[in-house]
This record gives sequence, structure tokens and C-alpha cells, in this order.
Amino acid sequence: MLLQLDGITKRFGGRTLFEDLALVVRPGDRVGLLGPNGVGKTTLLRMIAENDGWDDGQIHRAKGIRVGLLRQEIDPGREHSVHAEVASSLTELDALEAELRELEGLMAQHGEAGREIPADEAERYDRCHSAFEFAGGFEREARVDRILDGLGFDEARRAAPLSTFSGGWLMRVELAKLLLVAPDLLLLDEPTNHLDLPSLEWFDETLTKYRGAAILVSHDRTFLRRHVTRVAELGPRRFDVYEATYDKYLDQKVARQDQLLSRKRSQDREIAQTERFIQRFRAKSTKARQVQSRIRALDKIERVEVVEDRARKMRLRIPAPIRSGESVLRLDGIEKSYGENVVYRGIDFEIRRGERVALAGPNGAGKSTLLRIAAGELGFDAGARKLGHKVEVGFFAQHQLEVLDTSRTILAELESIAQIDDYPRLRSHLGAFLFSGDDVDKKVGVLSGGEKARLALAKMLLRPSNFLVLDEPTNHLDVVACEVLETALREYAGTLLLISHDRSFINALATRVVDVRGGTLRDYPGNYDAYLRKFQAGDGTAEPAVASTVAASKQDRMAARERSKAGVRTQSKARKKLSKLEETIPRLEGELESATHRLGDPEVYRDGEAVRQIETDRTRLRAEIDAAYREWEVLAAELESND
Repeated sequence: MLLQLDGITKRFGGRTLFEDLALVVRPGDRVGLLGPNGVGKTTLLRMIAENDGWDDGQIHRAKGIRVGLLRQEIDPGREHSVHAEVASSLTELDALEAELRELEGLMAQHGEAGREIPADEAERYDRCHSAFEFAGGFEREARVDRILDGLGFDEARRAAPLSTFSGGWLMRVELAKLLLVAPDLLLLDEPTNHLDLPSLEWFDETLTKYRGAAILVSHDRTFLRRHVTRVAELGPRRFDVYEATYDKYLDQKVARQDQLLSRKRSQDREIAQTERFIQRFRAKSTKARQVQSRIRALDKIERVEVVEDRARKMRLRIPAPIRSGESVLRLDGIEKSYGENVVYRGIDFEIRRGERVALAGPNGAGKSTLLRIAAGELGFDAGARKLGHKVEVGFFAQHQLEVLDTSRTILAELESIAQIDDYPRLRSHLGAFLFSGDDVDKKVGVLSGGEKARLALAKMLLRPSNFLVLDEPTNHLDVVACEVLETALREYAGTLLLISHDRSFINALATRVVDVRGGTLRDYPGNYDAYLRKFQAGDGTAEPAVASTVAASKQDRMAARERSKAGVRTQSKARKKLSKLEETIPRLEGELESATHRLGDPEVYRDGEAVRQIETDRTRLRAEIDAAYREWEVLAAELESND
């Protein structure tokens, strides 16, 4: 046992955050600490790290255990370099190295004087040398560089002062320090929030090889699936431990809830029978003893409590937007620089109706720049941006949290953009974003970052556009909120362009991934897993995103389009293909309708794995239907022009 929590209770004023909490952490454990935002997960981690106190109970730690907490509050004003800050976490090695140098000096003096080295000095040197070697002292510079490289710090960033970095990069510095020290128990509070996709993959591999135990707070479901071996769920008035991986926990949670509901229904029937007996015979003296016996029995009953998990039952439906033209957005020859830093020089990019495009690549490669240009939020130096017929853009970015009116209530903030016919559904719309009951009367100024993110999303999706451009929409959202948003966007009838570090989110939504790096765009059809397989294999299956190259000239682009036209099949082959598509589309639509009907079956809905498989099938079918319609339109237009 590394750690044991025994009867831990924590109160804030008159509010009990959690009570009588118990947990054992064993060597090698990967405990996923789950629960909605604001329930006390960060507070619990700080208590385990001895940064915060508690009111009742005890926390027992194994002798000599080293605990490392990923800090959330970081001083941004420090002037020393990233490398120096990370290396400073190995101060115990400095002391060992100083002792080694001292002993080496003494031993050299003995040798010069022709004296034999004293046994106690030789023994002390061997002990110190072994400790230094075991702690990785002889390779610490290589370890520092390896970890910083994995987290996206190139040589220039490693040498830069900490004061020049944003909060997200400073979080990476703190994570690097923790990984370098490698404590016996890691306490990781949202460690993936500020990592780009390449860094996430590196971090996944590093944590897999880590020998210590870890308690993980994260809304990244891919991260949870890869690492969690046990789940501790913290909720209002409860703390449940599951000896299960993340996916098995989801199934077991549903089963536990069903069993609890069954026990409650049975108990409610027994209580009702007893109460009817008491009411019926209370006035009869011949039954007085039996009545009193039943009253005492009722008082002793430990009532079964069922805490409704309402958040998981919430379902957001985005109203269908108007249908746009086939080409939603086209960028031709876009050039963009920030001073001397050239981000793009002559790139092309196109999105067609119904596509769900995710931008991937390392931080600093230009993903956000491309996204903001696509949304019309950022100008460019040369080139052309063309929106398609009837395209309406909806843009979400983190800065939108800052423009919320802090003096308004949640409901009033939504009302500020609502139209008359929206008013009847404002409360239900907010409920889908986990604001219900009296919550809607809270002032925006008291909301947490996650709550503000949900409110900003609620505003954007009240009257959705047919082209949504989303920059990290799941940041600050807990797992439940991510799932609500993901489900809504999966059923959304418009076009999506997004950046996200949530790999489950991308996998559920993307029909195409565009890798952005080195001033070029490369297309990978499919979701994130498909992109990662092809990218890592380097199999050359990616295509330029509409002939996107750094040095692409106008003539090159025109030639590429002419070659594309020249490759179209002959007219008779086109007619055969068109006929086949007219058979395929109704079949695919029938399969989609059948899959949708299966979701309505209560027996199916109780099976979490079956529901996930059906949702996967529906996503695939929708993508195939969209692709079939696009191909049909191209062929039909070609045949019409040749008639």
C-alpha cells in the first residue's frame, strides 16, 4: 500500500464537500478520479499532496513515499530559462554530485601523498556513487532534453525565459519537472489540457512506461481508456470505487444504478405496505402492539438513496441549419506572416458541404491561424477567401469566455442573443449544457472556467450556423459535458472545422484530418486513429489539401485542376456509376434509419457497448451517405454538361 484515505471529510463553511471518503492506492495503480466540475477533485488531490488540510479522518502514507502534484498555479514572472527550471527539480542530485566531487578531491589528496584511502571514505564514495547512478545523475542532461523534446520544447524554447511563455506552456514545464523527478505517486490534474496531439502521444507512451502509481483527473476519454485501471468517482454525497478500466466502469455504473433502483422500488413497496397497515389499524386497540412494532421497524430502516445521474441523460439537439452550397469554403493562394515569421506562403484549402474536418499537428505550426482565417476572424497578406452559397459561419474560441457579461445571470446572457421564438426553449437549451433549475439565475461572474465555456457554447448553438468553426471546444469541460457536446455535433446537419486535443472527440466527429506543419497542409481521410496510423507509417497515402504547397504558383494550381478534370471517367462509365450510386444511397439511408430505430430499444440502450457500436455505425453511415451524394452530384453535373 502506498496511500490510504480513511474516513476523510472536508467542509467549506456550512457546506460538506465530501464525507467519510475511503480509498487505497497500491503500487502500479492508475486511479481515474472522475466527477463533475466543482465536486472537489482538485481539492482532494491537494489534500493527498498535503497542500490542503481536512476536517475528519486520516491519510496514511507508506514510509518514504514521494508524492508529486501537477500544480495549476504557476508564477509567470520568472526570468530563468525553461531548461534551468526543469533541471532545478533534481536538486537532490546536486547535493549528491557535490559530495562525490568532495570525496574525489579527498581521495586524490591521499593518492598524491602516497597514503591509502581510508575504508570509511571509500565506503562513503561507493554509497554516494551508487545513489547518484541509481537516481539517473550521469544521464540527467539527456533526460531533461528528452522530456522537453517530447513535450514540444525545441532548442530555442528551452533557452527562452519562463516569463515569455503562456500559461499552457508553463503547465508543460511543470509536467516536465514531475516526469523528471518520477515520484512514487503522481497526482495529475488535467495533464493533457495544454498538450498538442504529438505531445499527447509522447506523454501516453511515457506514462505507460512509468513504474509508479498515479491518480488521474482528466476529461480526455482516450487518455482515460489507455491508462486507468481503477476508477474512483466523486459526486455529491457519494464516493464510489470501481475495480475496472474506464470502459468497464461505464458498464458497471449502469448496472449498479439499475440494481439500486430495483432495491429502492422493492423497499418502497415494503414501506408503503407497512404504512398502510399502520394507518388502517392505528385506532384499533387490539392491533396496538403490532402497530407500534411496525412504527419502530420503519424508524430503523436504512433508506436506499438513489442520486439521479441526470447529466448523463441530457441530450442536446442542434436545430437543423439552412442547406449551404456544395463548396462551403475555399482558400486560394493564402499567404500569412507575423513580422518575419512566415506561416503560409501560397496554400490552398477547401471544405465541402457535410465534411467534418479536424486540423492536427504540433503547436506553433499554424492551426489556429488557418482556423481563424477560415472563420473570417483573421486577415491575410495575399490570396482569396471565398464562402459558398448561403454559408453562415459560427465561430467558437476560448477568448469568447472573456466577452461574457459578468453582471448578467446565465439566463439573461442567453436571452441577450435570443429571438422571440427562442424564449420557450431557453431553459431546456441551458439544461442540455448542464445548467438546470436555480443554476440559470447564477451571475456569470461567479462561474468557473468550465461553466463559462458551456455557456459560450450554449450561446453559439442556440441558433446554429451551417458552418461551425470550433477552436478547442472541449477545453474546461468535464467528461459529461464533452459527451453531450459530442452527441449534438455528431447529429448536426452542417459542416464542421475544428481543432481539439480530445482524441475521442475527433474520432467521433472527423471524416477528414488535415495535418498542418512546415507551411503545408496534408489530407488524411477518416478519423484521428486513421490519420495517426497513416502518418506514423509514412505510407504516402495523404494527399495535398487542394494542391497545398509552400511554393505553389497560380499556374501550378490551374494545372492541378485541369489534371483532375482530365481524370474523370468516360461518359458511359459515369452513367453506370451514377446508376449504382442511385441504388447504394437508399440502401445506406435504410441502414442508417434501422440503426437509429435500434437506439430506441430499451434492451439495447441498457448495453453501453452496443450503444457505442451503433453510434459508430451511424457516424460511418452518415459519412458514406455524404460521400455518395457528393459523388452523385459531381457525376450528374458532368453528364448534364456533356448532354
